[in-house]
Amino acid sequence: MKLYPIQAGNFKLDGGAMFGVVPKSLWSRTNPSDENNMIDIAARCLLIEDGNRLILIDTGMGNKQSDKFYGYYFLWGDDNIDKSLASFGFHRDDVTDVFMTHLHFDHCGGSIQFNKDKTGYEPAFKNAKFWSNKDHWKWATEPNRREKASFLEENILPMEESGQLYFTQLPDGHLQKNSELGFDIFYANGHTDKQMIPMINYKGKTICFMADLLPTAGHLPIPFVMGYDTRPLLTLDEKELFLDMAAKNDYYLFLEHDAHNEIITVEHTEKGVRLKETFTCNNIFN
Repeated sequence: MKLYPIQAGNFKLDGGAMFGVVPKSLWSRTNPSDENNMIDIAARCLLIEDGNRLILIDTGMGNKQSDKFYGYYFLWGDDNIDKSLASFGFHRDDVTDVFMTHLHFDHCGGSIQFNKDKTGYEPAFKNAKFWSNKDHWKWATEPNRREKASFLEENILPMEESGQLYFTQLPDGHLQKNSELGFDIFYANGHTDKQMIPMINYKGKTICFMADLLPTAGHLPIPFVMGYDTRPLLTLDEKELFLDMAAKNDYYLFLEHDAHNEIITVEHTEKGVRLKETFTCNNIFN
């Protein structure tokens, strides 16, 4: 098995929204904002090369939305999936599976693209299976008013229409062992219903793709919860459970949205679970 970080593009989000009720005087110590109160956000995806399978976890925003749409998110840098795949010798047509932690636009938008004449949509990975789960799919296709703006039909419905949509098995509790994709999955419901956190066994290490359960290293304190979460009290419990496991088992936490910290480990302290070490992907994957 080999792992590769795939950069799908950087953007900015409102710092207050990213940290909910936490005062700016606290969150700005780890995530400084610009004059518009916006903080740097990454869309760091993960590519798993395992035998004949090439599995891409999450796909970023994509490029099919309007200039007005992207203007809300202050895109920065020149990273994109094609450029990042090519840097490791791959093309999007090589991808066999696209695993989506959840279906918010900044995690799955790159899965679907315009067709050639821009009259409709088609899978951006024509040879891939697209993986979600039944509960989250229903949640996303029958959205509540809180999340409706994050679940865009053009990102989601073409997966089913293409015949390339597959569902993982749902667990009885939080953890599904040995999924169809070759890794364990931790299911979390606080941010959105049945968000999936892949846990990959790699060279004796457990690499956890944290998605929106832990967006940045600045979110390590348990009360530091995003304003976007639909069930923030549940997020508190899920973060505490997962970070306790991470500290006890020395998990390596791959941060999808942290523009400045790629992989971290954590430890128990008198103040709770806190940052232990910071690594680049090159440190861990090579």
